[in-house]
Amino acid sequence: MTRPTGTPLASVVIPNYNYGRALEHCLRAARAQTYRPLEILLVDDCSTDDSVAVARSLGVRVVSTGVNSGVAVTRNTGAAHARGDIVVFVDSDVAMEPDAVANAVAMLRENPRIGAVCGTYDAEPLIRDSLIEEYRCLHQYYWLAEHEGRIGTLHTAICAMPAEVFAEIGPFNPGLRHTEDGDYAARICRSYEVHSSTTVRGRHDHDDTWRVVLRKVFHRTRLHIPLYVRRRDLPGGIATGPRAGASVAALLAPLTLPAGLFGALWLLLPAGLALGSLLADRRLYAFVLGRRGYGFTAYFALAHFVVNAAIALGAGVGVLQWLTSRRFRRLYDPPVPSPGGRTAGATA
Repeated sequence: MTRPTGTPLASVVIPNYNYGRALEHCLRAARAQTYRPLEILLVDDCSTDDSVAVARSLGVRVVSTGVNSGVAVTRNTGAAHARGDIVVFVDSDVAMEPDAVANAVAMLRENPRIGAVCGTYDAEPLIRDSLIEEYRCLHQYYWLAEHEGRIGTLHTAICAMPAEVFAEIGPFNPGLRHTEDGDYAARICRSYEVHSSTTVRGRHDHDDTWRVVLRKVFHRTRLHIPLYVRRRDLPGGIATGPRAGASVAALLAPLTLPAGLFGALWLLLPAGLALGSLLADRRLYAFVLGRRGYGFTAYFALAHFVVNAAIALGAGVGVLQWLTSRRFRRLYDPPVPSPGGRTAGATA
């Protein structure tokens, strides 16, 4: 594909649903980008908070999906309204560094084989609320930085791609509300390279309660199982060897505690599983220790152990669903186009 010459217009497309508390940070960061020419477009998925008012107060163009439809439809609506040669998707709880768009556009222009450039998270949260949020922040910072370069997946919190590539690959699957990025990765990687870069970075307002964190990792892992079966090289989470081992061991450790009823020596089984889970992520813990010290690292290790167990549980439930549900196995089949075609949102 021939990339546009000169300085292409970049469209920052921000899908949003009820993220008013972080939205002002996101929009101000988008306006502060060093790259020009630039347009900013908020695509609101029928929020019930003050999101639209926040955007309008900052002079940002707003488009509505018309009916709450999920992030896939919201991104698709934004791409349909974007005028730029480069589309930069940015989640509404992420505040980009000032040079993020410039660095992403430079990478796309330098290498026509790259179909998408994905950004990474800063080590500090956008809004500091809780210890579990700081756990998520450091873990995702480490994980994304560890996989810098060419990747086999897609991180859509910050993701830049030529508009022509988006048109060629097609829209995000509107039937997927949680794993649309994994599905899109499988499609775009058939034709293009996807790269992750720490030079395209932003601060993220991570989930700040245990309930939300555990629910999210459980369901995302569960819903990825049909995709992992189809495309077993998809990285991340339970799909990679060390992480799979750490997750399975974390789940089995408490489940094997009743073995102690047969004698104290049997407690070596859950203890060994717990130790194995921790050792599998020893580099991660060493990184956290260097940044935050022993106290927070102990909390981090506990949180990561519980999250790993939730991931393994999600994978197990997903496998059972895959074995018993034909509909679940076909979760990532291409959507059937409606007779009227795709309907874009209306300008609010």
